Amino acid sequence: MNTLFRKLLAHSAIRFGASVLGVLILVALIAPWLGTVDPAAMDSANINTPAGVAGEFALLDGSRVAHTFWMGSDNFGRDIYSRVLFGTRVTLLVGLFTALVALWVGGTLGMLAGYFRTLDAVLMRFMDGLMAIPAILLAIALVAALGAQLWTVVVAIAIPEIPRVTRLVRSLVLTLREEPFVEAARALATPTPVILWRHILPNAMAPLIVQGTFIAASAVLTEAILSFLGLGLPADVPTWGNIMAEGRVQFTQYPGNVLFPALFLVPTVLAINLLGDGLRDVLDPKFAKRGGA
Repeated sequence: MNTLFRKLLAHSAIRFGASVLGVLILVALIAPWLGTVDPAAMDSANINTPAGVAGEFALLDGSRVAHTFWMGSDNFGRDIYSRVLFGTRVTLLVGLFTALVALWVGGTLGMLAGYFRTLDAVLMRFMDGLMAIPAILLAIALVAALGAQLWTVVVAIAIPEIPRVTRLVRSLVLTLREEPFVEAARALATPTPVILWRHILPNAMAPLIVQGTFIAASAVLTEAILSFLGLGLPADVPTWGNIMAEGRVQFTQYPGNVLFPALFLVPTVLAINLLGDGLRDVLDPKFAKRGGA
């Protein structure tokens, strides 16, 4: 375990990705203290205020307080700085929950398809059918059918990722089920659920973890695309995609309304992808041997 931990720390991509994600998680946790005002509060006296301007802001109780618009305000008078900070919470939750749902469902289906030959043909043909549909179009259709809520957006983004996880786990299980330790467990009349849980799943965890990071990065981008198109979370929920969607109308006059949330979105996706690449290099023996060749 210590050797693995040292290898993880020695990898530059893992250090960079984990550091950026650590900062973003910290920002998400302390957003109420970093945010200067309520992200949903509107002040008609401060519509489209430029970034860096100091003035007053109307609170929900009607009082006015001294306030600096570090990132300006939008066309509803909402503080973009506070909205971007609180949007970090939504973005990270969407990425995390999407990855967990896709790994849980896809991992279960992949183990069943790889271990039980009778289920393999049926499940994999269904997965092939899902993969034939473009992921973004399927997500748009699901959100339109289920409604725009956090859990529906997570499900809509996770479903197109499930076939990829299923195929990955199935390929691993097809190899692992022929290993001597699995055959020994079957010879000892070990129940099938125990074999899958104790013997096969632990040996498939490393590729699953790596795949989960890529799914999380894809989910962050997809959520931003859906929100930008007006098909994601409701407009009153502060997400980076919603902020950019509302700011695109006045992009030429107030480009900061789009650029500021984009400056958070780009390093987030980059950090998750770099973390996934680093974990793949360390945890996947094939890549480790290839890198050392």
